[in-house]
Amino acid sequence: MAHYDLPLDELRAYRPVIEEPADLDAFWADTVAEARAFGGDPILAKVDPPMPNVEVWDVTFPGFGGSPIKAWYSRPAGDKSDLPVIVQYQGYNGGRGLAWEHTFWPSAGYAHVMMDSRGQGSGWGAGGETPDPGGTGAAGAGYMTRGILDPAAYYYRRLFTDGVRAVDAVRKLPGVDQARIFAAGISQGGGVAIAVAALVPGLAAALVDVPFLCHYRRALAVIDSDPYAEITRYLSVHRDHTERAFETLSYFDGATLGKRATAPALFSVALMDDTCPPSTVFAAFNAWGGEPKEILVYPYNRHEGGGAYQVKHQWQYVRRMTA
Repeated sequence: MAHYDLPLDELRAYRPVIEEPADLDAFWADTVAEARAFGGDPILAKVDPPMPNVEVWDVTFPGFGGSPIKAWYSRPAGDKSDLPVIVQYQGYNGGRGLAWEHTFWPSAGYAHVMMDSRGQGSGWGAGGETPDPGGTGAAGAGYMTRGILDPAAYYYRRLFTDGVRAVDAVRKLPGVDQARIFAAGISQGGGVAIAVAALVPGLAAALVDVPFLCHYRRALAVIDSDPYAEITRYLSVHRDHTERAFETLSYFDGATLGKRATAPALFSVALMDDTCPPSTVFAAFNAWGGEPKEILVYPYNRHEGGGAYQVKHQWQYVRRMTA
């Protein structure tokens, strides 16, 4: 894969005009308020991972519609202090995996929460455990077109709200520093982290890697790979649904929601990424409302982005932000 998108200097200045619903803020305020009205505290069950230096709890908390959402909560063994916590959202069709998989952050001295993605978890990794009871109309394979003709029914309304409720749950967990909560994710997880940072005030920062769910029209115009291609295939069949579909997607666009974020952010982008085009990532980054913001550019990588190199940069960033 060669560099197929805009040159880097143009990407750094890329600020497209993206349709924004007049009732976007009211839509999300009502959605979050409705979810919080279900109440409920997180339920914790200690698990016994095969490593002596990390403690892990199985967490269940109420998400969209009060549905039970699973997560792992891990932290350094024996540390009783209130720690900064990284709340992480998973990539497309991945689940929370197994209890002992997410040990980098607790090994580095931080608390960590890995949220399961409702209905997902059977495409790669070690699986998920959270069903999605939400209904949908006609849809193609995958999650991108589930409920796509109605913002209230769209799949990502549920997932983004789960992400918000995960932070609500984290604020009730023992051993969490309330002033130092980070939202993090790669790909779909990055898109969820953007939404959470837009909808939850008071985050310490967002860690957003090669984010998905940004600038949909641009993505569909320049690539033909999944998951965006799920929408392309749907619209190739339902030719008269195009504008209704894009109207729904406009409520869930990271380039629009990111304008509402107030937290600092560390982004990453890969210039050969043919899953999340660089221009869509820069559309979200350049519109980001919080300051300061940084983006690390990987010129010769695809959707793997910075990988372990980026994790090192995130660790250094979090260390600076929590010093």
